Amino acid sequence: MNFSPITDDLFIGNTPFAKHYDQLHALGVRLIINMRFSRGPEPDSHDPPINVLWLRAIDSPLFPIPIYKLMRGAQAALDTIHCGGKVYAHCAYGRHRGVAMGACILIAQGMPAFDAMKLIESRRSIADPDAFYIKSRILKFAKLWAASES
Repeated sequence: MNFSPITDDLFIGNTPFAKHYDQLHALGVRLIINMRFSRGPEPDSHDPPINVLWLRAIDSPLFPIPIYKLMRGAQAALDTIHCGGKVYAHCAYGRHRGVAMGACILIAQGMPAFDAMKLIESRRSIADPDAFYIKSRILKFAKLWAASES
């Protein structure tokens, strides 16, 4: 498993498998947000299991990540963090979709969008939030999240 700690509450990485759940539990992860389209989450045999939110998205400029999925993931992450848990956001490689979700979580926590993208880039070298079709989703999320908070 290749992942990066972004903040004390947020990790971004590639797809975790059941064999990685011991490590995720030890880190305090209580929510995994899966942004992959075709590979669903593996079941967690721990008691209690880590909660998993599968928000199927395609990594393609032709099929932008739906904003409602980013909203749903960010709200679930906030709920988990407020209860003392940590969040692991992922896609196949932790480069685009997982990064978009991670940035949206940071924005929902009050961080400006460009600061969120820069922080992720500084903590995860493979992250590419500047890909035009990822950046546009992050910025649109930021605008709509701010409007929903007012």
